[in-house]
Amino acid sequence: MPDHPDLEAEQEFLNRAHNGLESMRGEARQMLQGVLDLGKGGTFQSRTERDIVVRTSLARLEQLDIGDQALYFGRIDRFPEPDADGGNGSGLGESFHIGRLAVSGPDLEPLVVDWRAPVAEPFYRATGLDPQGLARRRHLAVRGRTVLGLEDEYFVDPTRAPGAPLLPVSDTPASDEDPSGERLLSEGMVLGGPGALLSALGQARTGHMGDIIGTIQREQDEIIRSPLSGVLVVQGGPGTGKTAVALHRAAYLLYTHRFPLERQGVLVVGPNPLFLRYIEQVLPSLGETGVSLSTVAGLVPEIRVKGVDDPTVATLKGDVRMVKVLERAVRTRQRPLRHDIEVPFGAGVLRLRAKTTEEIVALARRRPGTHNVRRRFVEAHVLRALADDYRARLARGIERLGDAEGESAGDGEGAAEGLLADLASDLGEEADAAPSPEEQAELARRLRRTPQVAEALDRMWPRLSPHELLHDLLGARPLLAAAGQGILSPEAVRRLYRPRSGALDQVPWTVADAALVDEARTILGPRRGGARPNRARATRADEGSAQESGFWPQGLAASPMPTSGAVLGPEEEIRSFGHIVVDEVQDLSPMQLRMLARRSLSGSMTVVGDIAQATGPWAPESWDDVTRHLSPQRATRLVELTVSYRTPAEVIAVAAQVLAVAAPAIRPPRPVRQSGFTPRIIASSRAGLAEAVAQATRQEAAVVTPGRVAVLGPAVMLPELARALSDAGLDPTDPRDPRGDGLAAGLVLLPADETNGLEFDAVVVVEPALVAAVGDELSGEQPPVATTRGLRTLYVALTRPTRRLAIVHAEPLPVAIEAPAP
Repeated sequence: MPDHPDLEAEQEFLNRAHNGLESMRGEARQMLQGVLDLGKGGTFQSRTERDIVVRTSLARLEQLDIGDQALYFGRIDRFPEPDADGGNGSGLGESFHIGRLAVSGPDLEPLVVDWRAPVAEPFYRATGLDPQGLARRRHLAVRGRTVLGLEDEYFVDPTRAPGAPLLPVSDTPASDEDPSGERLLSEGMVLGGPGALLSALGQARTGHMGDIIGTIQREQDEIIRSPLSGVLVVQGGPGTGKTAVALHRAAYLLYTHRFPLERQGVLVVGPNPLFLRYIEQVLPSLGETGVSLSTVAGLVPEIRVKGVDDPTVATLKGDVRMVKVLERAVRTRQRPLRHDIEVPFGAGVLRLRAKTTEEIVALARRRPGTHNVRRRFVEAHVLRALADDYRARLARGIERLGDAEGESAGDGEGAAEGLLADLASDLGEEADAAPSPEEQAELARRLRRTPQVAEALDRMWPRLSPHELLHDLLGARPLLAAAGQGILSPEAVRRLYRPRSGALDQVPWTVADAALVDEARTILGPRRGGARPNRARATRADEGSAQESGFWPQGLAASPMPTSGAVLGPEEEIRSFGHIVVDEVQDLSPMQLRMLARRSLSGSMTVVGDIAQATGPWAPESWDDVTRHLSPQRATRLVELTVSYRTPAEVIAVAAQVLAVAAPAIRPPRPVRQSGFTPRIIASSRAGLAEAVAQATRQEAAVVTPGRVAVLGPAVMLPELARALSDAGLDPTDPRDPRGDGLAAGLVLLPADETNGLEFDAVVVVEPALVAAVGDELSGEQPPVATTRGLRTLYVALTRPTRRLAIVHAEPLPVAIEAPAP
């Protein structure tokens, strides 16, 4: 951005805006100090009001603390309203500075408007054909409290006569090159602020994704400002900014629908912890700190992922048929007793007949509700059966007493009266009196505490935890075979089987297991009762069961049943959210999609991904394969980002050759810039491969420093590559280790199949033939065979750089990869 005559005026305005921001901070601090000075006394209401003011003031101060970020980045000048005589007026119309938060002056005049406000929309949407009332759009380069430069785009000449042609949209040629040789390829594309865009794209990576509020383009803004309701699917190829767009949409929705979403919550789901650390600063930089970030497996607190499934097993576990398998697995645990049981009670013995338990289980299976909720129904009817037997025995005792009174004399009469007293004392009642509700409840509690009754209930209808159920199911071939009969083949049962572990915390849980545990939780319901909303509904159902039994009016409180492993707390209830953002959704299985849908309060979701980058065991053929599990009852909206801003044309040209084989029906995005660097393809011998990688990495690092370099290759080669890079003095970092610098390190080493969504200044891809053979069974000297999944993984790895790409190989290249001509 060259020097401009308005630079000094913009600097003065920036100073004024910062003064306004400091005044707003002072007001928030004054409000906070005012309530703190009141002390801790007062009424309950006054203390509550004071706490609210404290929380509000602290939140406001956090929002107003922008650090060294630019307070604003743009300005729009509206075309003046026509004069009374129909003329164009004079000069420019209203002006608004667009920034990351709203700032007002001493008399409350707006100095800066929030980028999400409706008045700021033309800053992102205006084009030469549709200026949206703007005469000029200005992009400002601001660092801290200093204006470094500005770039103007004119849409309308305020002095032109009616009907006269418009001015050129930009006074800066879009094809201008920067000192590094980068240039925009804007022919046929409408770009807002081309100079600002090129400057932002050319900056070195920091290891953390930054916000793009200063350079959002029209197609991105239309997605960001889409309505809240329903499922919005965003298809976008490499470099189109789909992740940034999804995060900015979350910030926009929180601004526009603050009241419901702040209370209901917003959830952002990413593919792995490394990705979450990469994006974790975006929303806080936009002033939104209350958003939850998680992986899919992280939403299931009962388990900790320790293992990795074979792709075939992961595919089986992700199949929606597993819903039926889990339902059957639960049903097999609902079974009547095989034999009558005797229950010692008081002076006699009660009998629970197997035929009676068969009828109770059949009734319970027909009732609505989750498995654990219906346990209360089973308890009620078992206790009723025992109580009926008790009353029958008591009645027979009274009848025998009457017979004895007619035949006995002397000592015999006293013995009969003693027998009745023993029987009646068990109820604490007179022999000829009907038991009161309290006495009936006491009898039920006494029966329930007997070991024989507790054991019978656990055999008939045990309380189950979801992770215990899955551990039992996968650890027993007979259970798997029974639950999967007619659904799973014998080979599938064999693959799903996993030897039981000694304790639940020792189970090698996998990512695919998390979705199964979550589905099981839905089938089972909470194991314990409680006062949470969903459990309140369960309690009402339980009370209905008790009343139907005719034995006691208020039901029985379930006593805690200890788990044989992890202790569950409030996590038993699934938390739902007002809006959910899901990134890299193309790699999620149907079972994982179902668990995300369960966490949506109203079906409002933003899911982003790229069918061409589907590298997981489940690769959808179309977006219908995704949306049928996310929103089966409602229509979804599909939008597409077609322009690649991050990935340069030279890199896309190489990656497109792989895409043409991996997904012939999908077209790569259109690049908006050239980096000026031709990708290098370096052939090597097998013995000298590691050394060649180290040399190529050193060369790339020398060019892009202080940017970030990544070496991506097959997982099996990473130890060898790490040694070679370390021997060359390059000090590679595994960014997945939370104890290290992560992606902020200058050089990172990663498996190619764990790089979705990441970006680096330079990338060295090692042995693309092995990367493309993901899922192929390699043995001995057998040449690697490319698979569709592997080629898509290679496509992802090749499109990670923002500037430079090098390919080092000893094996023959898997497809006709050729570097573009310089």
